Amino acid sequence: MALAISKRVRMPKIVVNGTELFYQVFDDAAAPAQETLVFSHGFLMNHTMFAGQIAVLKKHFRCIAFEHRGHGQSALARDGYRMDNLVTDAIALLDALNEQYAFGPVHFAGMSTGGFVGMRLALRRPDLLKSLALISTSAESEPAQSLGKHKLLLNLVRYLGWWTVIGQVMPMLFCPDYLRNPANRATVAYWREVLTSQDKRAMMAFGKAIFARDNVLPKLAELTLPVAVMVGDEDVLTTPEQAERMAAAVKQARLYTIPAAGHGAAIEKAEQVTAALLDFYGLAA
Repeated sequence: MALAISKRVRMPKIVVNGTELFYQVFDDAAAPAQETLVFSHGFLMNHTMFAGQIAVLKKHFRCIAFEHRGHGQSALARDGYRMDNLVTDAIALLDALNEQYAFGPVHFAGMSTGGFVGMRLALRRPDLLKSLALISTSAESEPAQSLGKHKLLLNLVRYLGWWTVIGQVMPMLFCPDYLRNPANRATVAYWREVLTSQDKRAMMAFGKAIFARDNVLPKLAELTLPVAVMVGDEDVLTTPEQAERMAAAVKQARLYTIPAAGHGAAIEKAEQVTAALLDFYGLAA
């Protein structure tokens, strides 16, 4: 399921922080946007995961979706995939694009790894952001009980290939009912293809780096910008309980729980996540 194309689409790559990143700009020539909304995807995925949101929100914002180093059409990294690199990538990308578009502070929406980046971006460079939407993500370190399983899966990918783990990974990303529904067959097949086409070595290094992330939950009290926290009620990777702790830690946070959705809520329940974003931004569809 490809990302819907707007009336004007630019598909450039840009070298920032020593790495070439792919990004895509979506806007509407009939209604030039006054503000910019940047989307940041999750581990193993790509920018097309926000197709449902961009199709609606491009009417209100200039939407920019970029791909992390090592993912999709962005380059493999020479200097690794540490969280600091990912955050610096985002800062450098925003600074570079701001020179081109002069859009000032942006709204930032990050899913999973994109949320890890968004939180640290907001803490390091609050001047770059107007608001922050945290979707299917966590401010805490990776739970100890998950680390062993993640390491095993990454090693299986490295030595045996994606086919050995894809049957375990998909139910972690999407809730069982979504995967079983025949109506979702094409979308599920698309995401299986996206996941299994990612570079094995890059994903192993990237995964190890993000699973070693620090706990920034206590620091979220420093944030003064509006924050939306969104979570699927069946998310097994970044749970509703973790989302509640994030929302409680931020002074200006709204918590949105998406029913019957897993970690991939932005895909599984695209309309509901879009409606939550519209509510957060105070917009009508």
